Amino acid sequence: MRSAIALMRSAIVVLPLLLWLVGCAPPAPGARAQEDAWSGRIALQVQAQAQAQGEGQGQAAQAFSAMFELHGNAGSGGLVLLNPLGQRLAQLDWKDGHAQLHSGQETRSSDSLDALLQDLTGAGTIPVAALFSWLKGIQATATGWQADLSGIADGRISARRDDPAATLRIALTR
Repeated sequence: MRSAIALMRSAIVVLPLLLWLVGCAPPAPGARAQEDAWSGRIALQVQAQAQAQGEGQGQAAQAFSAMFELHGNAGSGGLVLLNPLGQRLAQLDWKDGHAQLHSGQETRSSDSLDALLQDLTGAGTIPVAALFSWLKGIQATATGWQADLSGIADGRISARRDDPAATLRIALTR
């Protein structure tokens, strides 16, 4: 009888301790989400374009910069843009060829991720499909863009486009 009581007392003490230890254990490698995620600062500058003679005025130079949080891949993911104080400026989500932009009290949907990115930045499109590869340190082609991944070990990426002239810079946070 005494041994049964001692066993029950031990179980009462040990069981909560075991539950606490299990709760503190990191998840198993296979249980971790397989989704890639990055955060940092992004800047896009598009140089002014001159119009051909007699066609009116050209486009003015445009610039866009923000802190960002990006997750997923080119087919399904999300981009959150934040101001320097960390307040959400906009959120762009995409999946299965459909994209949705939440900005302030407004929500817009489109079948074109590039169109919503253009609306969001106001400074041209960002090559999203190639961007995910670049962030992994993999050189990928994007029409008109050349990426410089030499700074990826330091969390820096830059890419240039010739027509219209543009520069994309990304600094990742660690």
